Amino acid sequence: MKRSIAAFFILATLIFPIGTFADEGMWTFDNPPLKQWKERYDFVPPAGWLDKVRLASVRLNDGGSASFVSPNGLIITNQHVANGQLSKMSSQTKDYVKDGFYAPTQDKEVKATDLEANVLMSFDDVTAKVQSATDKKAVSAEIEKDCAAKTQLKCEVISFYSGGEYWLYRFKKYTDLRIVFAPEEQISFFGGDYDNFTYPRYDLDITFLRAYENGKPADTPNYFKFSEKGAADGEFIVVPGNPGSTARLSTVAQLAFQRDIGNPLQKKVWETRLNALEAYAKLGEEQHRQASPAIRSLNNSLKRLAGQQDGLLNPRQFGKKEVEEKELRDALAKKPDLDKQYAPAWDDLAKAYAGMSKMAPRLSFSNLAASRLATIATQIVRYTGEIAKPNDQRYDEFRDNRIESFKFALLSSAPIYDDLDEASLTAWLDEAAKTLGTDDPFIKAALGGSSVKDVVHHAVRDTKLKDVAFRRSLLDGGSAAVAGSTDPMIVLARNVEPVIRELRAWNDANVARVESSAGERISKARFAVYGKSIAPDANFNLRLSYGRVKGYEEDTTLVPYRTTFYGLYDRALSFGEMSPYELPQRYKDKLGKFDMSVGLDFVYTADTIGGNSGSPVIDRNAEFVGINFDSNIQKLSNKYWYVEESEGGRAVGVHSAGILEALKNVYETTALLKEIRGN
Repeated sequence: MKRSIAAFFILATLIFPIGTFADEGMWTFDNPPLKQWKERYDFVPPAGWLDKVRLASVRLNDGGSASFVSPNGLIITNQHVANGQLSKMSSQTKDYVKDGFYAPTQDKEVKATDLEANVLMSFDDVTAKVQSATDKKAVSAEIEKDCAAKTQLKCEVISFYSGGEYWLYRFKKYTDLRIVFAPEEQISFFGGDYDNFTYPRYDLDITFLRAYENGKPADTPNYFKFSEKGAADGEFIVVPGNPGSTARLSTVAQLAFQRDIGNPLQKKVWETRLNALEAYAKLGEEQHRQASPAIRSLNNSLKRLAGQQDGLLNPRQFGKKEVEEKELRDALAKKPDLDKQYAPAWDDLAKAYAGMSKMAPRLSFSNLAASRLATIATQIVRYTGEIAKPNDQRYDEFRDNRIESFKFALLSSAPIYDDLDEASLTAWLDEAAKTLGTDDPFIKAALGGSSVKDVVHHAVRDTKLKDVAFRRSLLDGGSAAVAGSTDPMIVLARNVEPVIRELRAWNDANVARVESSAGERISKARFAVYGKSIAPDANFNLRLSYGRVKGYEEDTTLVPYRTTFYGLYDRALSFGEMSPYELPQRYKDKLGKFDMSVGLDFVYTADTIGGNSGSPVIDRNAEFVGINFDSNIQKLSNKYWYVEESEGGRAVGVHSAGILEALKNVYETTALLKEIRGN
């Protein structure tokens, strides 16, 4: 009898991978986890439910998610997602990040500098057409161009399951977005980096925007109604959003490369940039204001990376991936015809990544991305080199369907700070020279025998790229204008571009093409064994995650499912309001003058990752019960695998009841509150 049970368990893990029926997966709308919803939570979405959720969900080009919460284009996202826009709109005399903002009437709403919102309108499976083509890139470009001509929408052919599937996504685009409300950064990021990726939390991490069309608030009939009560303990919830990137379907060889080479290099890159920014921020209050958004972002990225790396270094967790891969390959071996066709894919990837080890430092440091001016110059040089080519032969980011968004961002009037740019680029090239050596082709092309200090100072101080009209003239003038330009930043970008293109070509030929070919074969092998019982890796496109509101055990204590405003004041006072636990003045003035017992933040088991920030948390009635803004530290390795509920992995959100209470009695935003409540 024991043998039979054991045999059944082994068979079950091969047919239904462990965790399939946990709250696992970032599911596409073509394959929602309906079976799991029914079996775990007795939820069957009514007709039209999924369409409404999809059309009310928003993707922002700042790298986060959002959602409509009124029929008049009102959008809610996180303050930390909108932080970059708030910073770009700020000045030395008006700081929207530090002081917050509220527009009591629509005519007072302030236009965001270069923010774009996308809504997924429809999608079609184009796998057969793309996979059967000799040139997948060419046929994808053709599909996108034909779609855009027919629909006037933004059309993208998107790869899922590492090339196992291709889908055509059609997006409605909004480029006129205006700020309606943002709280002070101190309350949206209360506790600062110390409390980041921890729980309990006490953050009001929200911002309201409004989408406009033709100068008027957009008509958005699909939106989430705010729940007055908010998320309840044990309640089933769904999180539609745009998770950025996971690597759960990666092979053991790919994960080993990340553990040993990729992540340590990424850490070095981010620390180089962070150290330069922190040194600059110490020069004065204004310098701190200029550098603060990037410092916050990099600290967040480094903390997340540390948690991910800890997971890869954990023999037990990494061992699970080895077992998963062995089980798949063992199951495949029982199908000799498929095994012969697909099994070599694992070896192909292993060889590709072995060859990448030597090239990784060059691929990581051969760029000018630390500087905004240098990034603009690089984009202009690269654009003029690509746009003359046929659409299907260009780099993906310069295909016709992306050009409009590219120009929208490139021609932004957001402020650029010379001193900050010079400090950032100088530190970057100094570290690049140390890492790569002075004889490296990129370093030689960038410096031309001069010192880093001299090259950067001349490029930053004498460039005209801060002038949007000058940027536009280079775009319009094409390759001839760029080739003939004497602008020092354009010259710098032009000098290093051949090296960067050479490295990109090497990567495309030796890694990316292997990943595409091998990934497609491994996906087909996985489909043959498991079907589509596993969600594809995240790729910053709309997904559905789900779970329940639930606290957890940590060591020998219990962690509650929610926090309250009482906890906020207690944490501030317990630290004597020393930084970063000081309260904004309005919160000191409002002490005891509002309902401090309502939920402020809460945790839930939904499978989320970076990019989900700003995602709505909704109940089975598709009502807004909260907004995702973080996860706890137990969950940080979820880039590579789902962190089980029993292990304490939780997403963290702002509670809808707390949002309503703050808007009503702390900020007294009467008009905004009426709109949210449907009055």
